[in-house]
Amino acid sequence: MEKFFGVREKGSTVRTEILAGITTFMAMAYILMTNAGIFSSLGEGYYTAVYIATAISAVVGTLLIALVANLPLAQASGMGLNAFFVYTVCLGLGFTYANALTLVLFDGLLFVILTITGLRKIIFNSIPKAVKLAIPAGIGLFIAFVGLQNAGIVVKDSATAVNLSSFNILAGVTWADIMPKIVTVLSVALIAVLAIKKVRGAVLWGILGGSAVYFLLGLSVNGFYTNFFAGKTLNPLTAFADFFNLSFGKVFTEGFDYSAFLANHSTTELILAIVTTALAFCMVDMFDTLGTLYGACSRGNMLTKDGDIPNMNRAMLSDAIATVCGAVCGTSTVTTFVESSAGVAEGGRTGLSALVTSGMFFIAMFLCPIAALIPSCATAAALIYVGILMMSCVKEIAWDTPEDAVPAFFTLAMMPFTYNISYGIAFGLSSHILIKLFSGKVKDINVGTWVIGILFVLMFFLTH
Repeated sequence: MEKFFGVREKGSTVRTEILAGITTFMAMAYILMTNAGIFSSLGEGYYTAVYIATAISAVVGTLLIALVANLPLAQASGMGLNAFFVYTVCLGLGFTYANALTLVLFDGLLFVILTITGLRKIIFNSIPKAVKLAIPAGIGLFIAFVGLQNAGIVVKDSATAVNLSSFNILAGVTWADIMPKIVTVLSVALIAVLAIKKVRGAVLWGILGGSAVYFLLGLSVNGFYTNFFAGKTLNPLTAFADFFNLSFGKVFTEGFDYSAFLANHSTTELILAIVTTALAFCMVDMFDTLGTLYGACSRGNMLTKDGDIPNMNRAMLSDAIATVCGAVCGTSTVTTFVESSAGVAEGGRTGLSALVTSGMFFIAMFLCPIAALIPSCATAAALIYVGILMMSCVKEIAWDTPEDAVPAFFTLAMMPFTYNISYGIAFGLSSHILIKLFSGKVKDINVGTWVIGILFVLMFFLTH
């Protein structure tokens, strides 16, 4: 292993790599429960099915990073795009679960082509810097909003669209209604405290701690434990049964049947929806991966003499192949996780640490029955906290410059306001083009920006 991964050459040891791999897994293991929790909105059985799909795609993606790119990073279903998949593409636009998987498949295949041909760099450079910086923040607001809704803290309101859920016990709100919301707030606070204390896997421990508080407080709720274990099982094979029945291969057996969507839309609307949604998946995936690769490698002093990411094309190709695998297994876009930086900080420098992380995900695959006991109020806390972390990039936006501030604001604001990541990117690009056009700076508009911008405008006028 030392020879294959070049452990000594990179100034590390096998022991350090193993500890780094375990640290990375602890930092990102929450995705198994959080991703499954988001997909559970699609119906019964999807929690366990997608839990297995998430674990398998994480194993494959991280294994590729280890063996192909030899980097101490890990991959799994990306936060933000999973919520986009469920709440926007499926529940919003009207695509079936299998239909949405085809869009992820297109994203992965497109990503492979872009990486092999080098077109990836052209598209990346076509997005204005202000929009690039605002995309993670917009996704952060989006998933935090989803978390607040899942926790029942933010609710629908006929007058203002959304409102704060009532905590007024004098108005008849019961303790059973309030308790889960309090658990979410306490869980977010717990994650923050653990992060301040630099505890490894703060988000995971926050979820587990919040779950413990939830079940403890359940003793104070009348009837909470009545028939609590009804329909539940500790047999891990049950989850695999759901996986093969509901998720695995559905992208091929049912995904290309768009009759449900076409029942209420035209063929033109279908084509534009597929192109723009797959493009949104691909762009966000690409920005996530590039940003994470650079950030993690920079933190570990692993950049080349020219300041480039080592084996970048191999890492990007691993990411693209993992996304294709995720589509086949039945989960949303797979991307390199920023939590990989935790393992790098522990001294991980080679693919050996990624190999260890992959092995940990394989073991976790068989713990689905235990993970299924995690309440949604605890996983909602993870969504909120990760959303908070994704806001840090806004400090780099030139808010005192209108040509940057306006596109950036539209990008990050329209994602949660419209419940759609692609709409945020579309508004950001469109406003950038309009401002440059009417301020006499048309030469500053990249050709690729025109093409992508026009596609999104056509989406608005022909499909929405």
